[in-house]
Amino acid sequence: MAFFLKRAFKVLPFPKNPTSRSLSVSRAYLQEESGNYSDNEESRVPPTMMSNLLEIGSRTIFTPDHDMFRESVRRFVTEELAPAQKGFAETGEPSREIWERMGENGFLGVCVSAEVGGVGGSFKDEVIVCEEMSYANCCSPAVAVHSTIVMNYIANYGTKAQQERYIAPMAAGKVVGAIAMTEPDAGSDLQGIRTSAVEDGDDYVINGSKTFITNGWLADVCIVVAITDRDARSKAHGITLFVVDCDTPGFKKGKKLKKLGLTQQDTAELFFEDMRVHKSCILGGENSKNRGFYKLMNELPQERLAIAAHSAAHCEWMFEETRTYIRNRRAFGKTLADLQTVRHKMAELKTQIGVTRAFIDQCIELHDVGKLDGEMASMAKYWATDMENKVAGECLQLHGGWGFMMETPIAQAYADARVQTIYGGTNEIMKELIARNIVQDKR
Repeated sequence: MAFFLKRAFKVLPFPKNPTSRSLSVSRAYLQEESGNYSDNEESRVPPTMMSNLLEIGSRTIFTPDHDMFRESVRRFVTEELAPAQKGFAETGEPSREIWERMGENGFLGVCVSAEVGGVGGSFKDEVIVCEEMSYANCCSPAVAVHSTIVMNYIANYGTKAQQERYIAPMAAGKVVGAIAMTEPDAGSDLQGIRTSAVEDGDDYVINGSKTFITNGWLADVCIVVAITDRDARSKAHGITLFVVDCDTPGFKKGKKLKKLGLTQQDTAELFFEDMRVHKSCILGGENSKNRGFYKLMNELPQERLAIAAHSAAHCEWMFEETRTYIRNRRAFGKTLADLQTVRHKMAELKTQIGVTRAFIDQCIELHDVGKLDGEMASMAKYWATDMENKVAGECLQLHGGWGFMMETPIAQAYADARVQTIYGGTNEIMKELIARNIVQDKR
């Protein structure tokens, strides 16, 4: 982890007086409860045994170096990112400045190799940025799409020229990335896409449209999924990925879409009208023609785990936000926390969140060493996003009428949570992917 901190352009100092919104390691709590505290893994306890689910130092999958990085991310998110969310919601997009600020601090391209222009950390480091944004109820900018997905496609499959052209500027936040998969008639079924790329000499001419594209409005570079062989033995064998500059003639951005939640993110329609790109724009070069579907399948487990990690962290944040509310809100001459029905509901939520955290951390640990398979990633995505929506609904209910007001953080969290079961492959699709291995005859 030390190499990671050196790579960051600026590492923020730790807060001297952490508040409930910027928690430090609860050393005193650990000393009181366990009799001692040390920075080795054996001394750590699960978040459910801490005084607060967001406490730093409570996760056995992380090291003290990870905790140091988390402190840095938490301070940035608390002091710079969270206050900017209201403005982002009003404009329907994050500012270019915040993208660059995240790049300056080393929070973009975290798990991309330093050899190709990334930060050079691990997936665990990447997860820390994701979780800390969730812990502050921040959904913008859409770092997971830019960093966890697009940058990894280019790093893992791109040619040297593509890596040199895009990764360092993306890590600096000066170039924003998007991936154009979803179409008006093709969402979770990637084999149903219609956007075509027809070979013409040394170029391909791309026609089609995409929708619901996160970062689509601000994007400078976009990975476009297109059909290059309609006569392939299956649709999966005729898909190619292209790395396209968004100022390419024929690349047109539609309107920013108005959404139920995630209003701080820019989500747009994209249109390709006789867009001509050179063969060198194929992700991975000409030898990668018609091999796009396999790249998509290889990268989807990380995408789905990133969604699950966000959901698990968001559950923890909503629980703590609601814990604070019920301790202070008075009804029937006492606080809500004094009512047995409320206490029991919180007990149920904490138990369910704790079980979710244990499974998601197991998945993070496995993926960090390259052992997470697609089935388990689908389990993580389905379970954690379903849980996020359940926790959001229960926590909003405990806020009563105030929970229905968009001025309260829990209302925004409730709206933001809804899409989690939809993108990255709907949860119905996740169940089908899980079921395949259950019923398959492996003899």
